[in-house]
Amino acid sequence: MFGFKCFLSSSGVDEYGSLSYEELERAMREIASFGGLLVCHAEDPDDLMRYDGHVDASYRSFEASRPAECEANAVRKIVRLVARTGCRTHILHVSSGLSVDVLRRAKAEGLPVSAETCPHYLTLDCDHIPDNATAFKCCPPIRDLHEQDALWAGLADGTLDGVVTDHSPASADMKAGTLAAAWGGVSSLQVGFRAVLTGAMRRGLSLADVVRWMSCNTARLVGLDDRGDITPVLRADLAIIRPYERFVVDATALESRNPICACDGMTLNGVVTRTFVAGRDALSGVREGNLIVRP
Repeated sequence: MFGFKCFLSSSGVDEYGSLSYEELERAMREIASFGGLLVCHAEDPDDLMRYDGHVDASYRSFEASRPAECEANAVRKIVRLVARTGCRTHILHVSSGLSVDVLRRAKAEGLPVSAETCPHYLTLDCDHIPDNATAFKCCPPIRDLHEQDALWAGLADGTLDGVVTDHSPASADMKAGTLAAAWGGVSSLQVGFRAVLTGAMRRGLSLADVVRWMSCNTARLVGLDDRGDITPVLRADLAIIRPYERFVVDATALESRNPICACDGMTLNGVVTRTFVAGRDALSGVREGNLIVRP
């Protein structure tokens, strides 16, 4: 088992509850006793209640209902518990530069914390999302360009350890309706790597940086020592990619069963020509509609 996940606020799923900070500390002491890993969705429940307001059609109203302070305050409290318990802790889907600042200080103190962000926080901003565009709804929310710059800085200096899709394969029915009521989560599994690559190249960063954040570091975090790098004897999970060739994302052409993608219509770098999973061509076989029949 690689780790134990917890929420500090409502997960949106009835059977997946949340922990109080007292319960979290007890769990952290238990996990620390055998050297396990805690992974945590960090949004402070009291702050969420305090900031909770009317969510209208604008994405800005949704972002204001779950502001950056909610995340940063939760991260501060988690870091204090890490210092008390010694529990190895990973913060999920960091969306705010305020949180990056807290994590930077915690790492400087030598605390066993790590953190990740997501492609949508690095490549989209709340001020350019159309009204009622539920494909973009996620928690924490997508924030503005200032926060986006801080996330890239956190990746560049190593405060943020990786980039993970947090892919949500929600159906059209789940994403239907208003921004307030629709299911949260961004579908980006097939294009997330290319979205991050595009953003990185615009900032003078390299393909090697993106591979480190999205492959090497993520494999290392969960102890997958047989993959994550291109090295003899490691598992051959490979993508053959043309990093400078561009394409336009068409949600209806993606392999996902549900044609919903926040990157729909974006022009991205990185045309993938072949993909191998454990040395086998992942897309060999005969396509029959939406089904891929593999040998």
